[in-house]
Amino acid sequence: MDIGPPKSAAGVRVVALPRFLADELATHLREYSEAGRDGLVFVGKQQGVLRRGNFYRETDWARTVVKAGLPKGFHFHDLRHTGNQMAAEAGATTRELMQRMGQSTVRAALIYQHATSVRDRQIAEELNARVEQYRKAQERPDDEEGPFGVLAPVG
Repeated sequence: MDIGPPKSAAGVRVVALPRFLADELATHLREYSEAGRDGLVFVGKQQGVLRRGNFYRETDWARTVVKAGLPKGFHFHDLRHTGNQMAAEAGATTRELMQRMGQSTVRAALIYQHATSVRDRQIAEELNARVEQYRKAQERPDDEEGPFGVLAPVG
């Protein structure tokens, strides 16, 4: 079987993985993947290539979803979506998300970004912390500029 190159040059990249995921991936590679540097990471029960038409049958995906505690109807591609949403919530910029996802356009990257109430609260907490830090600095006469430099109105 001939497997072609990624859709764009952005698809060829190195991505840093969180430690927990690197450990899980190492186990998966040892137990389930094809051998060798060019071996497929995900294969079917008979070590065959997974395709859209045989993926669910060959991987027991429905049982895997239940075992992992994921919502019913969760698809394999939802893993990509979830991981990139989590990266955005962790503070990744659009450019950083584009690199991690192998996207060459902002439009493609934005498909995976959603405003969430969790991230909104994190932003509010960070803003609060910065203002608190600024106020404390203003109480100290030896700190003329404060932690953010001189604050001035824009415009």
